[in-house]
Amino acid sequence: MSKPYSGPIIDAHHHLWDLGLGRHPWLATTAGERGGLGELGPLRRNYLPEDYLRDASRHNVVATVHVEAGWAGDDCVGETQWLETLDKSRGVAARYVVHVPLANHQAPALVEAQAAFDRVVGVRDILSWDPDPARRFVARDGIMNDPAWRAGLALLAGHRLIFDLMVFPRQLTGAARLAAAYPNQLFVLNHCGSPIDRDADGMRAWREALRLLSERDNVAIKISDLVAYDHDWTLDSLKPVVMHCIDCFGTQRAMFGSDFPVAGLHASFDAVYDSFKAIAGELSADEQTALFFGNARRIYRLDDMSSAGLLPA
Repeated sequence: MSKPYSGPIIDAHHHLWDLGLGRHPWLATTAGERGGLGELGPLRRNYLPEDYLRDASRHNVVATVHVEAGWAGDDCVGETQWLETLDKSRGVAARYVVHVPLANHQAPALVEAQAAFDRVVGVRDILSWDPDPARRFVARDGIMNDPAWRAGLALLAGHRLIFDLMVFPRQLTGAARLAAAYPNQLFVLNHCGSPIDRDADGMRAWREALRLLSERDNVAIKISDLVAYDHDWTLDSLKPVVMHCIDCFGTQRAMFGSDFPVAGLHASFDAVYDSFKAIAGELSADEQTALFFGNARRIYRLDDMSSAGLLPA
């Protein structure tokens, strides 16, 4: 067993928002439940770089990847413009995964506009649907099979943009077919595939479908927000999820992310990363470095920050 990881960290998944801008409808006090996350009240506060840095202060976070945070859908470029105004001196939001509504007839122009920002390295258009309205993130099922949506997806590879894939386990088999249909597109699965059904049958279905998706070598995985659907979590409940992800994808196609502040509904930042470090402590030093730092640096194209001396080489 290696020592607990103490090297540099790239947080591969987190969010920022300023609610004073009025651009996050899902966080409005009148909004209902979303995605089975539970009561959203604690998230209804500004979360800016200084808040993130305070939460992460005990960990050696040298850079982060900001993932679109549910900004108003009619102005996805507005979120990117806002991110550009934030202080980058300590590496927070060094890269962006932005939103583009890929089925929209304006998707070609929106992809062009988003790709024009140097820090934009990927797109997320959430697909997570469940028969239970309280658990779904999107209103309709089958989006990934929509020809208009697929036409939008097909635009990304030409701009070297990753697609951050957020689905529920029931959709992972379809996601595997999607990845097979677009072999030149890099996909990054969010949140371990969101294992929302925690009974034995649900976890078995998640394990089998994740294994199938991992067979596509153009798919990587973010091990993030393990507590979203495991509110009474323990290290023993988290470890099998983490290790199955690593067993499926290997240590070169997996990376850790905090999903803060959303994960803060059920765990502190310290608890999230202390858990990652405890579980990954069984791996070699090189494997730990890959999971905490190297894979995110490579996949989200942070290598130029290393060459400029802003990140460890």
